Amino acid sequence: MPYVAVSAVSHPGLLRERNEDSLVVGPWTLCATVTESPQTLVFPLGTPLVVAVADGLGGHPGGDVASALVARRIASIGPALDDEDAVRAALHACNRAVYQAAAEGSELTAMGTTVAGIVVRPGSLLVFNVGDSRVLAASRDGLRQVSTDDSPPLAPGRRTTSLVTQCLGGSPDYRAISPHVTTEPLSPGDRYLVCTDGLTDPLTTDVIEEVLTDHDDGRAAFELWKAAIAAGGPDNITLAVVRAADDR
Repeated sequence: MPYVAVSAVSHPGLLRERNEDSLVVGPWTLCATVTESPQTLVFPLGTPLVVAVADGLGGHPGGDVASALVARRIASIGPALDDEDAVRAALHACNRAVYQAAAEGSELTAMGTTVAGIVVRPGSLLVFNVGDSRVLAASRDGLRQVSTDDSPPLAPGRRTTSLVTQCLGGSPDYRAISPHVTTEPLSPGDRYLVCTDGLTDPLTTDVIEEVLTDHDDGRAAFELWKAAIAAGGPDNITLAVVRAADDR
């Protein structure tokens, strides 16, 4: 029977006091969690399976609240995300929900979060994001980014930026979003990395590609986390390595 294996880890890193990232794997969520040992879950390939990360905006109160709200909402409707329109509608609903929650408490004003993920279906998957959390595809041809960063142009000599041009919530007044949603073919053996910028900011693409080439599943997730920590762990680190397989 074809299946999907998901190995994930979420950690605050070395400099942040708390973890404002959240993770979705099917019906399961991890919010504000500290893990150093990747957990692997296996699902039959059939009903749409969503795997996503949400990164609460640093410097804004309630980042952990926003990311948890989005993660739990996506997890609850994951099996219904069966086409691009459904994913776009879900992301717009999440954006409205973040603004509504922020309006209910003055301490949560301007809270916001990024989100990125995939919905795995037989033969194809949907890739989505709002903000700078990423989805990367790992294949024999190398590593390629299949999400689209919502970031301003980089200054000369800079490889990363903490600024985003859109997110869910994140401002005192409501702002509509333009989610990035695309469809990718899926074959047995294909692997995807879904992660927050706590992984991609300290690590170059070459390092990430090398780890994914040398290791599978849980070991790859562990080695990626360990590499980000070794690089200073400047931000919360949340990642999921997703593999489609056929055991026939």
